[in-house]
Amino acid sequence: MTAEALPPEDLAQSIIPIAQRAGAAILDIYRSNPNTRYKADKSPVTDADHASEDLILESLSKLFPEIPVVAEEGMAAGNSPDVQRSLFLVDPLDGTKEFLKQNGEFTVNIALVDAEQPIFGLIYAPDKADCYVTLGRNKAARCHLLPDRNPSPRQKFDFQMLTGASEEQRPMTAIVSRSHQTPETEDFLKKLGNAQRILLGSSLKFGVIARGEADVYPRFGRTYEWDTAGGHALLNAVGGCILTADGGPFLYGKKDRGFLNPPFVAWRRKPVVS
Repeated sequence: MTAEALPPEDLAQSIIPIAQRAGAAILDIYRSNPNTRYKADKSPVTDADHASEDLILESLSKLFPEIPVVAEEGMAAGNSPDVQRSLFLVDPLDGTKEFLKQNGEFTVNIALVDAEQPIFGLIYAPDKADCYVTLGRNKAARCHLLPDRNPSPRQKFDFQMLTGASEEQRPMTAIVSRSHQTPETEDFLKKLGNAQRILLGSSLKFGVIARGEADVYPRFGRTYEWDTAGGHALLNAVGGCILTADGGPFLYGKKDRGFLNPPFVAWRRKPVVS
């Protein structure tokens, strides 16, 4: 059975242990002295990025050999697989700047895309033992998940279901990048009436929205599909969405653009167009 045809909870049960192993590999390096280099775009990369990606790629190729995997460090090295309808998108260490600051705000992102849309997403913050995962078309959950080099294949997870619902009296809240602020973001927030702000690194921002603790995440700086696909799947499952900055559909599999995203706005609830 292919990954797209697997029951969603079975797919999650297959992917979660991969994230645990990647998280354990990342934390081994996090607690030592990471060797940092810089890619052509001047973004940092560490041994942890590569260790995590190598492990995830090997694991996915064994489980789902028919599905190509587009991964951040492979793409940086010029390894762009041929993609058709379905693909995995992997960010082995999202938030490398936060990793280097040692604030724990970094994640492992794994997503499955089919027909230009994310149909499965996982976001895992190993230092916080915090995992967000989709379990179906309209079903997403959070669970406490410890990093583990050899996780049991028969694990039971204490899933807390997510709905995106918020407290009624909470003010409009925007969650914004801790390390990637832009003038366009400031302009967008002013149009919202200077909403209350939460600063956070990595794809954990999508988890905060899925928990109902923030309403919007504008991102006008550069991102790639592996940065957003897992969070996009999560938001879709709780009644939210990601739209391009001009309100259009946000699509995946853009090999002709190097999998580069346009500016976007992530919403806890789909905006009503009058």
